[in-house]
Order: sequence, then structure tokens, then C-alpha cells
Amino acid sequence: MQSLKWHKSRFFPILKAKKDEFKHMAFIGVGGNVGDVKKRFDRLFIYFANSSLVHINKTSPILQNPPFGYTKQDDFFNAIIVIQTSLSAQKLLKFLLHAEKIFGRKRSFKNAPRTLDLDIIFFDTAKFMQKNIIIPHPKWQERLSVLLPLSMI
Repeated sequence: MQSLKWHKSRFFPILKAKKDEFKHMAFIGVGGNVGDVKKRFDRLFIYFANSSLVHINKTSPILQNPPFGYTKQDDFFNAIIVIQTSLSAQKLLKFLLHAEKIFGRKRSFKNAPRTLDLDIIFFDTAKFMQKNIIIPHPKWQERLSVLLPLSMI
């Protein structure tokens, strides 16, 4: 197995005060392996920080780890961002998909290389399965790319 490596950046890790005006807390998995991913994570942090729809509470350090599924690609960088929001889980998903698009995400095939991947890992203590969203995120307990960054926050 290839080695795992931790990275820090301007905004990863970080801890900020909670804000009472938001109803929900969500853990967002952040990943990517195309281009300057660490710089893109910092730009994503700024994008979230400038949005009135979410408030960032915490971020993990960034984990560099080998790909799974389709393995003939560069290592992935993964982190967790803990946010507060008043959006529903469905509307938060739309917000995240829009952010992926802004940051150049293309969906060519399953487990393909990507500029940015944003997943809702947890949304409060909710558990539900709908056509386009499953919470908690499926198989989160089996992925070091989620477990290790979670352990750091």
C-alpha cells in the first residue's frame, strides 16, 4: 500500500466559533486529484466563507492518499469541512454540486480523476435514503479518506 501523508494549508486545519442563527450542522467530505488541489481547497474555503448560506466551524488537515476503484490516476487529497447551515440536506446538496461545477468538476466515469468532489458525510443526526442523496454517506466507515480526516477534528 502506498503511504498516507498529511498536509496543511492556509485554511486546513482551522477552528472557528459556532453561530447560533444556523439550524443544522453538516460534515462535508472534500476531495480532488487534478491540478493544484490544495490551492483549490483554500479557494473553496473562501467561497464557503463568502456565502451567507453556510458557516464554517472546522476543517481537518488535508490527507494525501492513493485512489481506489479506478487506480490508474494520481493520489487524492481529502479533508473534512464542518459547516453550519439553515439549508435542507437537498438544498445543501444543490449548493455543493454548484460549487463543484464552479471549480471545474467533470463527471466522466465512476471514480474518475476530478478537480473537486464534495460529499455530505453527515447532516445533523439524520438518516435517510432518497434517489439522489443518502445520509450518512454510504461506506464512509470503510474509507480512510474520510475516517482519518474525521479523526483529526
